[in-house]
Parts: sequence; C-alpha cells; structure tokens
Amino acid sequence: MAGLHSEAEASLRVLVQESPFDVGTEMACLLAGSIHIGGLGSFLGVVRGGNGLVALSLEHYPGMSEQMLTKLASEAIRRFALCGCTIIHRFGRLLVGEPVVLVLAAAPHRADALDATRFLIDRLKTGAPFWKSEEFSDGRCRWIESRVEDEEAAAGW
Repeated sequence: MAGLHSEAEASLRVLVQESPFDVGTEMACLLAGSIHIGGLGSFLGVVRGGNGLVALSLEHYPGMSEQMLTKLASEAIRRFALCGCTIIHRFGRLLVGEPVVLVLAAAPHRADALDATRFLIDRLKTGAPFWKSEEFSDGRCRWIESRVEDEEAAAGW
C-alpha cells in the first residue's frame, strides 16, 4: 500500500503533556479526518503495578521529545501509507493504572493500521527521550534501565 497517502495528506497529531487524555475523543478526532480510513490500530499503555509499585515518574526534554515523536509518526505515515496518526505521551508522576501513552494509526486497510501501531510502540519504547523512575510503597525509588527485549523489538523494524 506504500504511496497511497503522502505525509502532507495524512493527519499527524503529537502531544507530550502532563494532563490526562480521552481515548474516545482522540479516536473520533482522527476518524473525522478522512473518508479513506478502513481500520484504526490503537495502543493504550498504562502504568503497570506489582511488587509494591505505586507510581511511575517520567521526565523529558521539552521540544526534543515532540520532535522525536513527530519523526516516528512521519516515518509510520510513509512506511504504512497511513491516513492519520496520533501519539500522546504523558510525563510527570503517574499512579498505577493511569494511562501513559496513546498510539493511534489510521489506514485504508487493517493490516497497515495494526502494523503501524506495533511499529510505533516498539520504536517509542526505545527511541523516545523519556526518563522513567519507579516509586515503591516502601519508599524506594529507582531509574528504569532499557531492556534488551525492547531494543530487539525496535531493531526488528
């Protein structure tokens, strides 16, 4: 399907914000942008609990984060012939169960939408400049290191 939509024709929305977002509103906004959409791939990442984890804190470098996410979204639009793409990534202190990241990829066909969503989340995990620390119920805090599995998934694209 490559070449069906140019980057200029596709809608691209990238936000890095502290405030929560509404998944339904974001989906409706993206779907309203094109009559050519036949599938919408989505990923909602939430703060995973366990082992006493109570919160995740995310820091970022303003400007650099948005630039990298926009670059990844543009690459996905070109690579998977998307009609539109939305990436919203939160920062700040987030409690277990709170949404962290939303990826939406709209395409004429489901395979491109789903592949683009997977591509974006795999690449975001390693390529987006966010620094994460975990906060535990016993007062411990620790920075999260990159994982080999995440690096391998990103490299597979």
